[in-house]
Amino acid sequence: MLLDLSEEHKEHLAFLPQVDSTVVAEFGRIAVEFLRRGSNPKIYEGAARKLSVSSDTVQHGVEGLTYLLTESSKLMISELDFQDSVFVLGFSEELNKLLLQLYLDNRKEIRTILSELAPDLPSYHSLEWRLDVQLASRSLRQQIKPSVTIKLHLNQNGDHNTQVLQTDPATLLHLVQQLEQALEEMKTNHCRRVVRNIK
Repeated sequence: MLLDLSEEHKEHLAFLPQVDSTVVAEFGRIAVEFLRRGSNPKIYEGAARKLSVSSDTVQHGVEGLTYLLTESSKLMISELDFQDSVFVLGFSEELNKLLLQLYLDNRKEIRTILSELAPDLPSYHSLEWRLDVQLASRSLRQQIKPSVTIKLHLNQNGDHNTQVLQTDPATLLHLVQQLEQALEEMKTNHCRRVVRNIK
């Protein structure tokens, strides 16, 4: 599986061939540190002074490298696929080998960091539902009052959790329409790009 890098990421990574291999290795260390602790502008400014470039250029280079390493680690792509993905960038053979070594050395740690960052949300286990209809009461002989009761079973951290919801059919229908609309929206290019960056 090859990585699909956008033009913006290619531009960010285009800075790497202009610097020495030790600098690229340091950028790799900064990229992993960026995942652990977040962005640190002082590091970018210090590196920019040493390289006589703007701190934005250094930041973009590190962010491009971070994206390359995280996406590769997340997808657990093979060495060959990583080399093919980087080959399209047109880097030298030495730089390609250095990036491959960075990937191989850090992929387990990056996957560990990414798994710690992932939110622990409840997941669906099963669903039970019941339709109740009140046809009459003491005060009203002919009334039709439907209600839907839903029992939702969820899993979270190995624990089973149950939520009971009750609504009328009109609200349930509206909810279904909104969820279907959201699923359709997930198929748009914009949402796919956002989801790809979140993963």
